[in-house]
Amino acid sequence: MKYALAVEYDGRAFYGWQVQKDLPTVQAALELALSQMAGEPIRVHAAGRTDTGVHGARQIVHFETQVNRPLTAWVRGVNSFLPDSVAVLWAKPVSDGFHARFSAFARHYRYLLLNHPVRPALWSGRMGWTFNDLDFEAMQAGIAYLLGQHDFTSFRAAECQAKSPIKTMTRANIQKEGHLIICDFSADAFLHHMVRNMIGALLHIGKGNDKPEWMAELILAKDRTAAPPTFMPDGLYLAGVSYPPEFDLASEPESRHGLI
Repeated sequence: MKYALAVEYDGRAFYGWQVQKDLPTVQAALELALSQMAGEPIRVHAAGRTDTGVHGARQIVHFETQVNRPLTAWVRGVNSFLPDSVAVLWAKPVSDGFHARFSAFARHYRYLLLNHPVRPALWSGRMGWTFNDLDFEAMQAGIAYLLGQHDFTSFRAAECQAKSPIKTMTRANIQKEGHLIICDFSADAFLHHMVRNMIGALLHIGKGNDKPEWMAELILAKDRTAAPPTFMPDGLYLAGVSYPPEFDLASEPESRHGLI
């Protein structure tokens, strides 16, 4: 039997999603909990990897097992074996043709940025922070250049293993609620550090270092060294994953906590 799960996690406690030798990762924690519930080794496949310190609000995974358990066992039962920083939100049986990564046609990320003279305490590690005065209107104009199909090499980490830097951005939106800036991105796929590098470029514009149209120039440059440094992971969330309707998965971004 094949199942899909939606998982949320606080990335601060982990060295990213993917299993690493002798280091705590989200995948390792989830596989251990599933294996304990199933009574057999379980391997999960995720819609995408997240880096150290990056959070998951709605990561989608799938796994296969010969064990027959009620869906509540794959949710509340598995959660009883997981650390407090990881939780399964729902479980659903899926067809043999489903794959959490290869069946997805879009990923959705959200970045939470506090723009305030004083750093956050209650949300420390769960939102980015800058004390600089930002030109929000300039950032709005700059983010629009990211829409469409582009070569995103300027936003690609050196260690990125993606076969192609060409991705299609279907959503690039920024909004402001008091001192909080919320950036939403949707694309067919994302490169390693891509969102954090785009946030760095938006802050470069917001601080007045370049005009909004510089974003278009940066895209055309196809040169990572032409872009600002990678911004902190603290405020980055994998917000959801989209699949074709035949899989009947409620995997679009959906808020459980007000902001994510």
